[in-house]
Amino acid sequence: MQDFDKITIEEMSKEDMLLIIRALEYTGTHTKVNDFLELRDSFIGELSSLVEVPEKDFLDFLKKETLS
Repeated sequence: MQDFDKITIEEMSKEDMLLIIRALEYTGTHTKVNDFLELRDSFIGELSSLVEVPEKDFLDFLKKETLS
């Protein structure tokens, strides 16, 4: 197995990003384990800062892109 520290954003599809975000939100909400929600927020924050847009705009973009 290759050793890695980071995965680049180019290696992940928009659909996968949105699926991860939704899975973390669902799991955090239904298990009441706040770590999942914190990880979701951190994931969204990091991704939106990479593309230099507000978090809400980034989420809206992902939702729009995955519906088309």
